[in-house]
Amino acid sequence: MIPTPLHTPQHNHLLAALPAADLALFADQLELVPMPLGQMLYEPGTQLRHAFFPTTSIVSLHYVTETGASAETAGVGNEGVVGISLFMGGDTTPSSAVVQTAGHAYRLDRHVLQAEFNRAGALQRLLLRYTQALMTQMAQSAVCNRHHSVEQQLCRWLLLTMDRVPMRELVMTQELVASMLGVRRESVTEAAGNLQTAGYIRYRRGHIAVLDRKGLETQTCECYGVVKKELDRLLKDVRTTTS
Repeated sequence: MIPTPLHTPQHNHLLAALPAADLALFADQLELVPMPLGQMLYEPGTQLRHAFFPTTSIVSLHYVTETGASAETAGVGNEGVVGISLFMGGDTTPSSAVVQTAGHAYRLDRHVLQAEFNRAGALQRLLLRYTQALMTQMAQSAVCNRHHSVEQQLCRWLLLTMDRVPMRELVMTQELVASMLGVRRESVTEAAGNLQTAGYIRYRRGHIAVLDRKGLETQTCECYGVVKKELDRLLKDVRTTTS
């Protein structure tokens, strides 16, 4: 698919942080692909064939237990890449990746990614720093799910989602949110109701509109700020060291 002004690799922050000369080495191998809601990019234990650099989509990395219960370990939007195991020493992962918010991404063949990573240039430094940020997000998700209220978790999740997509209204069912957070649907219903009563969001079936972002920020836990600060710090450092 030929890129349009609405879709360029630079809409992904990792690709945008690369010096032009480094991006040019594999730019013609980047394939713009649609990412429909619910698409499974990879399943546990399967061979990963591509890395995905989201631009307008969001991908959820989550783990599903033997009983069928699931919880999100991290989300990946235009700030990152899906498929870190391809350059971290393994081609499979015990988790799965599914499209949480429909949009687009740039797909890159695993062999191209691995060859560019092994050149030990700007892309390698960039991907390693992003991996550190992703690990921070996973750690904070574990802490948040254990120690913070469902309402705080929902605020964190909504804020991180809004950071990745330029829209105030999200197409999202309570069942999907509950699956992401690893909690009961009734708990999400109660938390969303409280936020709606406070005037922070408006919820109707399948849609969540954020009315007061500042209000959500006052209700969330410190986990949102930790994840955002670490990602901003690492990408800022990358732009400095690769320029």
